[in-house]
Amino acid sequence: MTRLSVNINKIATIRNARGGKMPDVTAAAVNCEKFGAEGITVHPRPDERHIRYSDVRVIRPLITTEFNIEGNPIQSFMDLVLEVIPDQVTLVPDAADAITSNAGWDTVRNRSFLTEVCSEFRKKGIRTSIFIGADPRMAEGAALCGADRVELYTEPYADMYPTDPQAAVADFIKAAEAARECGLGLNAGHDLNLDNLEFFIRSIPWTDEVSIGHAIISDALYMGLEQTIKAYLSKVKIF
Repeated sequence: MTRLSVNINKIATIRNARGGKMPDVTAAAVNCEKFGAEGITVHPRPDERHIRYSDVRVIRPLITTEFNIEGNPIQSFMDLVLEVIPDQVTLVPDAADAITSNAGWDTVRNRSFLTEVCSEFRKKGIRTSIFIGADPRMAEGAALCGADRVELYTEPYADMYPTDPQAAVADFIKAAEAARECGLGLNAGHDLNLDNLEFFIRSIPWTDEVSIGHAIISDALYMGLEQTIKAYLSKVKIF
């Protein structure tokens, strides 16, 4: 059964826009779990424009389900992850000035580097997921790097879904099947929302986890956080 992890970066973005502690990112993490989320995701970036490294340290002991830290494995990120020991780390090849994640890893070209990173996290018992595009070769490459899972970058799916759902998901099914054949777990995330989420899960029912932030926080402005999380859970708990 697919698990829902809520990315709380956007809550931190609102806080940072004004300064101070409102809205309270820590309280948001706790409440997301209370409302049914099965994980909390954070993506600290070097400029700390949303989630700060200090937030990660404060939130870690409060999480009772799964804590997932996303990011580019530069040294400061590596040090943070190895310090707080999350349940899962998701490796994302973000440039320092990226507004949001916009591409997956080339796991073939970066095999040596990613193998070393995965090995460091494995020594600490941290599940490692590599963010990839919908390409079976990248899933196979992730397995060779020693990853436990891959996370499929789903923006292309979300873009095409309104006009042709079957075509939108086709490449993702192929990549997901390749990951399964390699013995990898499967996560997905980026631009999944209440309109396109259920179709994705029905098409790839062995998806272990979806990580959703922007859409959940946006919907919560109108529906409230508790009702929004319940709505998203209804889209993933379909089997």
